[in-house]
Amino acid sequence: MNDRNKIIVSVSILSAALIICAVIVTATWRSNNSAAQTITVTGSAKKEIVSDLGILRGSISVQSSSASESYRELLKQKPLLVEYLKSKGFPEDKIEFFTINSYAINEIGPNGVQTQKVIGYVYNQRMEVVSNDVNKIKQVSLDIPSLVEKGVSFNVEMPEYHYTKLAELKIQIQAEAAKDAMTRAQKIADATNRNLGPMRSARMGILQITPKLSNQISDYGINDLSSIEKEITAVVNASFEIE
Repeated sequence: MNDRNKIIVSVSILSAALIICAVIVTATWRSNNSAAQTITVTGSAKKEIVSDLGILRGSISVQSSSASESYRELLKQKPLLVEYLKSKGFPEDKIEFFTINSYAINEIGPNGVQTQKVIGYVYNQRMEVVSNDVNKIKQVSLDIPSLVEKGVSFNVEMPEYHYTKLAELKIQIQAEAAKDAMTRAQKIADATNRNLGPMRSARMGILQITPKLSNQISDYGINDLSSIEKEITAVVNASFEIE
């Protein structure tokens, strides 16, 4: 091969190499440029739920000048409370009582300082009833203070209303929030004549379980137990590539 042919071959090889490098660099640039272009959207989903488990708590609390008298009065009032709850449809074996607590009441002196003299004793016992009939729990919580007319000193607490299928619902509503995020991203891409690429990242927000029609929100999440009818809201922040 003469010198001229050698030069031609060398130039051809060099040209081909330059073309290949240019193609690789261009493809790499396009890939990196595409990956660098993303849109971030927030998707949300909301669902109404109805509590399916109610808890009613409260305590009998009596005070007397002696410990024995307070204790006897507590034992006297307890059957009246049980009969009342049974009359409202709660089986006796579903009425749970906890340990009796007691404490002494000391006299307060003229200067407002507590003295060592004991002037009475308080005995109390907490009670709890759990039922799937949440409406019954609500009604009894409103009516049970009337026991005072029968001589029962019962202090009722705010009822709790739970939704027991929350674990499976969380997965469902978070998936719906992610789908909503993708729909929003697609609309943005369509409006700018771009194609929506794969999801780059996603971050689930804190679930908010609030009373129905409430606008409450918290960075730490809300788990409302005061309402029978609630709303659960999920939020997802997601980033997508755009092409």
